[in-house]
Amino acid sequence: MASLSVRIDLGPEFRIGPGKIELLEKIAAFGSISAAGRAMDMSYRRAWELVEELNGTFESPVVSAQTGGKRGGGAVLTPFGLSLVARYRAIESAATQAAAAHLDALQSELAAKPTAAE
Repeated sequence: MASLSVRIDLGPEFRIGPGKIELLEKIAAFGSISAAGRAMDMSYRRAWELVEELNGTFESPVVSAQTGGKRGGGAVLTPFGLSLVARYRAIESAATQAAAAHLDALQSELAAKPTAAE
């Protein structure tokens, strides 16, 4: 099935796409940058670098790290971070809907591949 992947260029130095959005969604789900990274087979260092990049790109932070506590702290999406994810998903949905007929047409043009049973 043909699908569309959206990457938004917000200037020459910064892009946001499915990987960063998935990381943010996992941080929201797990409450932890390290757990989000593990869920994506990503090192904690790489996940932290992406969060720092996101936080440094916008006027408002995207992720807020929480230190201390019984479980050693964690991380949450800020209101802006939640808005960023929602906006990205809305753009992705609109683009997919707009491209649906073209994606279907491309899919129908694929050459049929014989299966192992044939």
